[in-house]
Amino acid sequence: MIVTFTANPSLDRTVALPGPLERGEVQRAVSVSQESGGKGVNVSRALVASGLESVAVLPGADSDPVLAGLRASGVPFVSLPINEPLRTNVALTEPGGVTTKINEPGPLLDADQQEALMKLLLESSRGASWVVLAGSLPPGFPADFYATVARRLRSAGNGNAPQIAVDSSGAPLAAAVSSGEAGNGSGKPDLLKPNAEELAELAAAAGFASPATADELEADPAAAAAAAAAVVRSGVGAVLATLGSKGAVLVTADGAWLATHPPVAAVSTVGAGDSALAGYLLAHGQGAAPADCLRQAVAHGAAAASLPGSTVPAVHQTTPDAVTITALRKD
Repeated sequence: MIVTFTANPSLDRTVALPGPLERGEVQRAVSVSQESGGKGVNVSRALVASGLESVAVLPGADSDPVLAGLRASGVPFVSLPINEPLRTNVALTEPGGVTTKINEPGPLLDADQQEALMKLLLESSRGASWVVLAGSLPPGFPADFYATVARRLRSAGNGNAPQIAVDSSGAPLAAAVSSGEAGNGSGKPDLLKPNAEELAELAAAAGFASPATADELEADPAAAAAAAAAVVRSGVGAVLATLGSKGAVLVTADGAWLATHPPVAAVSTVGAGDSALAGYLLAHGQGAAPADCLRQAVAHGAAAASLPGSTVPAVHQTTPDAVTITALRKD
């Protein structure tokens, strides 16, 4: 079983435009859709769509539209009741897949609610193979919340804790990577899933000798692999770095690989990275080798980009055979 944790879930509304976004003008939408969302929620949705057991842990009142959407779509979840409504995020998609996102900050949870949410996650994670800590943190949460969760999961596991994946950004992501020494008691993740921009920031913090921008990393997979290797040397188990339409790189202590997929007709990029992480975990749970986990990750991400709104693909909608794997140097 894979448990996902989304501290700041959302109702994701996608507005499809007939042409480019025109600032300051009135435009009529082609279509509008909505899904229960947030990074961890999206991972659970993609896993469940492929027949894998997953449980989403999140805050929210029982009547909240986010929880109602999960219930209607058959995604198992456990929730911490709160009085405030969950946020709504809006994505504006243009033809060709260009996406503009407007994300609300989310409800304010006090220290007692934060502790209750963490305990709910610890209880729900017993016997899990993976715990995915994903997305932004609501207002008032400490930046090292994910690192603290990871340490407590490992402490509660008594040597049999689930593996931990982190997919976040900004201060929470940096804190998860810099959380003490590597080892069973640390808050460092077993798997990190940054995009190119996040990888550039993490690599610089990890002492990577050649600072690079997100555009440079997307254009140069070898540089992306070297940057990811710097993060792995800091104590992270593996880095799965998504590079947009350029594919993804996976770096572990034992190797580095690039995966690319033939171009797809992009409709919406919302949830593509989350789907890539789900694809990786799906293959990992089937005992696949690292390169084949990367293969399924890129296949899932490409399939998600070809679907409307925040729709996530099932495994039968992906084309892993179309993915090309290339071994890379780590330094």
